[in-house]
This record gives sequence, structure tokens and C-alpha cells, in this order.
Amino acid sequence: MRILTATLLVVLALAGCGGGGGGGGGGGTQLALAWQSGVFKPASSFSDKCAAPRMGTDPVTNVAYPDRAGTLLDENNWLRSWNNDLYLWYSEVTDLNPENYTTTKSYFDLLKTAAVTPSGAPKDKFHFLYDTVKWEKLALTGSQFGYGAQWIIFSGRPPRSLVVIYNEPNSPAATANFGRGASLLSVDGVDFVNASDQASVDIINAGLFPVAANVTHSFLVQYPGGSQQAITMNSADVVTAAVQNTKTFSAVNGPVGYMLFNDHLATAEAALFNAFKTLKAANVSDLIIDIRYNGGGYLDIASEVAYMVAGPAATAGKTFELTQFNSKHSTIDPITNKNIVPVPFQSTSLGFAAGLAANQQLPTLSLPRVLLLTGPDTCSASEAIINGLSGAGVEVIQIGSTTCGKPYGFYPADNCGTTYFSIQFRGLNELNFGDYADGFSPQNAPVVTGGIPVGVPLHGCSVADDFSHQLGDPLEARLAVALAYQGGNTTCPVPATGLVKGLRVQLRPGNEGTMPASPLRALMLPRPLH
Repeated sequence: MRILTATLLVVLALAGCGGGGGGGGGGGTQLALAWQSGVFKPASSFSDKCAAPRMGTDPVTNVAYPDRAGTLLDENNWLRSWNNDLYLWYSEVTDLNPENYTTTKSYFDLLKTAAVTPSGAPKDKFHFLYDTVKWEKLALTGSQFGYGAQWIIFSGRPPRSLVVIYNEPNSPAATANFGRGASLLSVDGVDFVNASDQASVDIINAGLFPVAANVTHSFLVQYPGGSQQAITMNSADVVTAAVQNTKTFSAVNGPVGYMLFNDHLATAEAALFNAFKTLKAANVSDLIIDIRYNGGGYLDIASEVAYMVAGPAATAGKTFELTQFNSKHSTIDPITNKNIVPVPFQSTSLGFAAGLAANQQLPTLSLPRVLLLTGPDTCSASEAIINGLSGAGVEVIQIGSTTCGKPYGFYPADNCGTTYFSIQFRGLNELNFGDYADGFSPQNAPVVTGGIPVGVPLHGCSVADDFSHQLGDPLEARLAVALAYQGGNTTCPVPATGLVKGLRVQLRPGNEGTMPASPLRALMLPRPLH
């Protein structure tokens, strides 16, 4: 078993990623001890004992696979013990006999709490698995096969609705002008909106979610205003540009900075360094960070962002986030075996990826406030920016809609070719606040100082997403309100009604509309292990 915190970042498993050990086979000697409720052997007794052991070397990490011959029951027993040791709410999990489940996925899906938040939502909505090689590739490089179009599917069942929200620069989608606001009508001649038979769903999935590069698919799209266009795109190995569109706007009190920050990838560190350096040179007096689609990633990158916003005077000696594990691990991090210490506001780079060496002094704007554009995809490490800055006394103005509500994180762990993500810790700010499982909601409320008390909303404005304008366009609704708010107009527009919350989902045969499309989203990860 390998703990995977490779240099990265909602994402849940894609259809076809598998659930680990398929059937029972595999040989190997099964432990003779039968299942006893409440009795757990160490996870190490079962780790890397696989029904279908991998052979050779991991093509992403160039490290030999640790697998050995085992059975599906070994894999389920590992999940049971591993989860009981590390899961944040382990005492709320029903101890189920692992022998009764024919796949690791069907067993893993049940190894979580059934409790709900004050709003009635599931307390744990972030329990998922992913194919290990795909995860490692994504985590290390930020790349995955596709077209570079990020989209929201408002409905995964007929009548379906998919809208592009942005493109990765220089991607096939950007070249084809399959950009923000475009809606999908058909895939390879199949009616995307209305088709319901299994064969059509399979064609749609194959077109939207290619599993290799240089695969050609055709699409019919409709742009805002009603015009339609047929587009043919070849899939590619697309690299995520975590930071885009850094710019400034003129204002009475000096330039206002803006950046679109989409992912807390390892590669984001250098991009953020350069963006803040540019904004510092422009002597911005205020800053708008667009994190409406940022699902999270490395907590240390969130800490660096917060430091670059607030500067040394506001953050010196303060905790950005304190990691809190379950009651079995109150003082020692169970993965690193080191003392649990608060994550500070990082003032120097950590050298996550090529492009920025470690220990470089980070540029800082030293601003007393920041305006954040948010939405339901603002998650995890992105929410930690809100919580960490507020705990340090920095004013956070939220423009948009309620965030996803994930004050939790995990160390992804590989066993037998599947990487498992199970909540293992929560994060608390300088004032020991971290109770936002229902997200942060912007309201036209008084300024909150000294942290975010329970039940008190952030001040700002609730504004619907605007797909008719490009991100970074001063006429785009959320950015327009932020610019007006920055200029002193704190009267919020009346929120639109009848809007449907968009979900990042993948269509799955027979179960459409239930899973996010990429594991770069909804994550909060500690720094890589060395």
C-alpha cells in the first residue's frame, strides 16, 4: 500500500476506473481468522495483497509495484482496517463483514458515516476512489485526456443540459471555440439532450470522456444568442492552467487586480507566484480572486495564496490551518508519524513543481481585504483560504453563491491499483473555527471581524453565474458586482430565481448525473511526503 500525496490537488472516480479487485481469484493465502465485529487487525496485515497483482514498474512514478498475490477478501479487509484506523468519523461507521461484498468499490462505498449536516446534507459527501495510474498522472502533471473544455452539466438525465464554463489555453476546445456559454446539442450524431437508450448513452460518454489522445469526435453546439456550429475535435493530453487571465482594472483608489484561480495543483505554485508578482508591480489597491470553479488541492498552496494576499504583518505567528485527526491520533500525524503542528501562512515557496525553486520569498500585496468570487464548486482548499484569512482578521468579501462545504481532507492511499480517498482530518483556523460543512454563504451582512462565528454569513452579495460573458469580462455578473462593491456600492442586486445548481458530473450508463468529471476538484491534500 502506498500513501499518495504526489505533487498536485471534485472529483470522484470516472466510470470505467474500476473498483479495485474484480472477482475473487488471485491465489494467495487468506488469513484464517474469521471476521469478528469490532475486532480489527492492523491494515498492514492485508496491504498490497491483491486479487490481480500489478507486475513491473509504475509508469508514472517509476517505482516497482509492491503488489503480491492475494484475494478480494484481503483487499476488503485492508479497507476495513485502514478506514477504522484513519477515518475521521470511524466510530460512526457500521462494521460490515467484508466477505459479503464482491467488489472493493461496493464495500468501500459503505465505509462512511451516514450522519447529516444541520441543513440535512450528508456529512461525508467526499468519499471516493480513483484509478491509481490516472490519479498519479493527474496529480503530478495536472494533465488528463480530453479537449480542455471545463463544463457544467445542469441535468444528467434527459432532457440533458451541458454548458461550457471555460477552456484551458491552447487546448482543442479553445482552438475550436467551444468556449464559455456554449451548450451541447449532439455527440457523434447522437441527440445529447434527449437520447435515452443504452447505446446512445455509451456514445455520449465515449465522446465526452475520451480515454486516450488523438481520438476524433464531433459535436453540435449552440452559442448564447442561438447560433449553432458543428465542431470536430481530437482529444489530447491537456495540461491544466491553474491560473489564468491575470489583469487589472482602473478604479478611483488605484488599480484593482483580478485573477482566475482554478486549481491548487502542484504547478499552480509558480503560476501564482508570477501572478502576484505582476499584480504587485501594478501596485494594486484591491484584489478580486475568481475561485468559483476551484475545487481545492494542496493546503500549502492555499496558505501561500493567503500570505501573498495579506502579507507578513497580518499573518506573522498565526495559524493558517490546524489539522485535526480522529481521537486515535490527537498529537501525532498517523501518516507522517510526526507531531501535528499548525500549517502557518507560508511566506516562502515550497518548490512543488518545476518552475519555482523552494525557499523563494513570496511576493505580497499586504491588503487588508480580498474579494472572492465563489460558487458550489468552490471547495476544500479554496474554502480554507476564506477560513484562514478570516481567522487572521483579514476582511473577506464573498460575491457569488454558497461554497461546497468541505473543511476536511485526506491522504490518498493506493492499494492494488485503486487510490482511495477517505476523510481523515478537519481544518481549524487561528480562532479554532472550522465548522462550515454547509459551506460559506454570501449575504448582504455586516462585516465580520475576528474570524467567522458559527451561523454568521460572510458579507458580500449573492449573484448568479453569468454564462453570457467571458470570465474576466467586467460585464460578467459576479465580477461586475465585485467591482461595484469594491468601489463602494454595497447594495446587492436582487438574486435571480429559478436557477438550477450546476453539477460537475459524468454520465454513467444507467446512472447518469451522479459523479464529478475530474479528481482535481473537491480535494484538500497535505504537502507531498518525502
